[in-house]
Amino acid sequence: MLNEKVDLKSIDFIIPMPMHPQRLKERGFNQALEIAKFLDKSKLFGKEKLDYNSAIRQKLTPPQASLPLKERVKNIKGAFAVNGNLAGKRIAIVDDVMTTGASLNELAKTLKKAGAEHVECWIVVRTLPHR
Repeated sequence: MLNEKVDLKSIDFIIPMPMHPQRLKERGFNQALEIAKFLDKSKLFGKEKLDYNSAIRQKLTPPQASLPLKERVKNIKGAFAVNGNLAGKRIAIVDDVMTTGASLNELAKTLKKAGAEHVECWIVVRTLPHR
């Protein structure tokens, strides 16, 4: 469930976690895009806000799930790029699962460098840390 304190109408764009084209070809779909499509069509926002073209995955990396935390951060560095100017925009990144947050953090940094004023991460599931 979305946090009730989130001002949904203040979000300019919903950006699903991008997949590298090769990984997308292998899998056949982007689960984050499917979730974002559902949210966008839910009428919660008053108008369509889905943007799946501004952020791209430019670097094919090994799956994050197979790596320890320090390697995940290193693995994902520079993996994303932005097409266009996001100056002053408020963005919600959508992803299915967050484990360490390395991918979400790297994408958020990339969006901020492209001018985004505010970036939120919306996830469906958060894995528990290993103890």
